[in-house]
Amino acid sequence: VLFGGRSYMPSTQRTTEKWNSVADCLPHVFLVDFEFGCATSYVLPELQDGLSFHVSIARNDTIYILGGHSLANNIRPVNLYRIRVDLPLGSPAVNCTILPGGISVSSAILTQTNNDEFVIVGGYQLENQKRMVCNIVHLEDNKIEIHEMETPDWTPDIKHSKIWFGSNMGNGTVFLGIPGDNKQAVSEAFYFYMLKCSEDDVNEDQKIFTSSQTSTEDPGDSTPFEDSEEFCFSAEANSFDGDDEFDTYNEDDEEDESVTGYWITCCATCDVDINTWVPFYSTELNKPAMIYCSHGDGHWVHAQCMGL
Repeated sequence: VLFGGRSYMPSTQRTTEKWNSVADCLPHVFLVDFEFGCATSYVLPELQDGLSFHVSIARNDTIYILGGHSLANNIRPVNLYRIRVDLPLGSPAVNCTILPGGISVSSAILTQTNNDEFVIVGGYQLENQKRMVCNIVHLEDNKIEIHEMETPDWTPDIKHSKIWFGSNMGNGTVFLGIPGDNKQAVSEAFYFYMLKCSEDDVNEDQKIFTSSQTSTEDPGDSTPFEDSEEFCFSAEANSFDGDDEFDTYNEDDEEDESVTGYWITCCATCDVDINTWVPFYSTELNKPAMIYCSHGDGHWVHAQCMGL
């Protein structure tokens, strides 16, 4: 069974500005017969939009499709489809059922941990926001259940990277990669990690998943940031002594970023969180950029919250 994907716009619809534009393929399901070398397309009323970068799980004559991205609407709908293929004598029968309990995700990685369980890792929940939550998918007979699992202890590099990619390595292991830091004197093109989603030897009703990550990066090889790219604040970011001409560097703040001024709530609409924050500007490598507002008693605000 083939479903989803993208294609270039027909040449008759292209313009100079949009010559390389793509569109979601029509929501057709193709049944490919390798024995006879033929394919048949099916239009299913449940599939109204084309989808790309969804997650699919196949079990015998059933395929489950989760998530995906609709380019026409620029949304990642909470999808969960079940496509079943029956092969009676004569023409095959393909039907689709919309199931509840789907998830909104695109470009995720699927790995199988045992005969009936899979883990969904990575992907995106918005165009510029990675999906840091992982899900366990349990299949039993004709039932599918999706639950959130304990979030892995992502490294700071993974948390702060805007993009990530990878593939299933089998046996519950996922291979992840992120772009390297081009600000370093000796820059690596990419950094790679292995995420293991294997079960510990515990009681049946106390199953837990462990995650381990390794990287080729040696933190000691990193070069300092340029002066214009590093900001240092004390723990009390909202209180400043008017007699101090310069802020001083506090090494203790670097060891516990959860209490530094970088993670303050700078305004009512501030959504910068240490657990979900990703760089918004090219100069934000490990911490959000901040500016000093002299209004009133003066206070620090995140540059991205001010739309700068």
